[in-house]
Amino acid sequence: MRVPFLDLKAQYASIKDEVLPAILAVLDNTAYVLGKPVSEFEAAFGKEHGVQFCYGVSSGTDGNHMVLWALGLGPGDEVIIPANTFIATAWGATLCGATPVFVDCDPESYNIDPRKVEAKITPKTKAIVAVHLYGQPADMDPLNEIARKHNIALVEDCAQSHLAEYKGKRTGGLSRASSFSFYPGKNLGAYGEGGAVATNDPELARKFKMIRDHGAEKKYYHEMFGHNYRMEGIQGAVLGVKLRHLGAWTEARRRNAALYAKHLQGIPNVTPPKEMPYAKHVYHLYVIRVTKRDALQKHLEEKGIATGLHYPVPLHVQKAFAHLRYKEGDFPVTERAAKEILSLPMYPELTEEQITYVCDTIREFVS
Repeated sequence: MRVPFLDLKAQYASIKDEVLPAILAVLDNTAYVLGKPVSEFEAAFGKEHGVQFCYGVSSGTDGNHMVLWALGLGPGDEVIIPANTFIATAWGATLCGATPVFVDCDPESYNIDPRKVEAKITPKTKAIVAVHLYGQPADMDPLNEIARKHNIALVEDCAQSHLAEYKGKRTGGLSRASSFSFYPGKNLGAYGEGGAVATNDPELARKFKMIRDHGAEKKYYHEMFGHNYRMEGIQGAVLGVKLRHLGAWTEARRRNAALYAKHLQGIPNVTPPKEMPYAKHVYHLYVIRVTKRDALQKHLEEKGIATGLHYPVPLHVQKAFAHLRYKEGDFPVTERAAKEILSLPMYPELTEEQITYVCDTIREFVS
C-alpha cells in the first residue's frame, strides 16, 4: 500500500465542479487582482475567525511582514519568536529590520513556552509572535498577560491554525493582529500562494490596506511606504469555494487524529501529539516523537509511506541567523524535539485502512 503525505488531487476531485466555475468567472470578468471574489472571501474568513477586519494578501510570509510593519517595527527593535517554527515567522521581523529573539518551546504542545518569554524581554522588545504550530493554539492567556504588563504587542502566526480554538475562541482574534497562510498544503490552501492579515483594530486595518497596495488608500496618493502584497482574484475565488468545506475537512482531520491515537496506543517509545486542555487542535500536521526517528522514517518510506520533518533545524542554529550568535544547547527542548519529531500523513481524505497500515508499520519497526 502507498500512503502519500498529502493528497491534493483527492481534494480537488471532490470540489472540481464548484471550483472551476469560480475560476472561470474571474477570467470572464478579468478581475485578476483583488476584486469581488477576494472581498467576499475576506468577509467570510474574517467572520469564521471572529475578527472585524480581514484582508487577503499574497502569501503568509508577506502577512507576517505586514503585521509587524503596520505596528511600526524597525531597526533596533526586538521581536520574541519561538525557535521551533518555520523560518517565515522570523522573516516578519527581519524584513522590518528588527532582530528576532528566540525562545524555547513547551515540551508537550511544541509551541512557545510562556514561562520562558519574560526573561527575554528588554527595553528593545516591541512584540511577541505566538505561533499556533501544527494546528494547535499557543497558550494565549499568559502571553497576553506578559504583553500587557510590558506594554508590547502580541501577534499571532496562524499559518497552520485555520478554525483552531483557544478556550472556545478561534485563533486570529486572540491578539493585536494575526497572519494566515493559504499555501496549497495548508488546511485551507489556495491554488498557488496566498495569505491574510486580520485585526480588530481599525487603525491597524487601515494600515494593512495601505501597505498591501503601495501605501495608498486612493490610487496614486501614497500616504506611507508600502508594497504590492495584494491577493490575486483567482486565489480569492478558490479559497471562497474551499472555505465552505473547511469545517467538514477539519472534523475529518480530527477524526483521523483520533484513529491515529487509537492505533498508536501501546507502541513503546512512540509519543503521539497531545491536545492541550485549552485547545481545539485542527491537526494541520500529525507529529509524533520517536527516539530512532531517522531509521523509522526510512522504514516507512520503504513501505510506501511518505512522512515529513517539521522542523529538523531549529531557527537559532540556521546559517541565516549565525550573526545572532546562538549555539546548540541554548534551547534544549526545541533541539531534542528537532531530532525526534516525525510528521505522519494527515489530510481529510485519509482512510482508516491507510492509518491502520501506517501504525502497523510503525509497530513492526519498533518491535
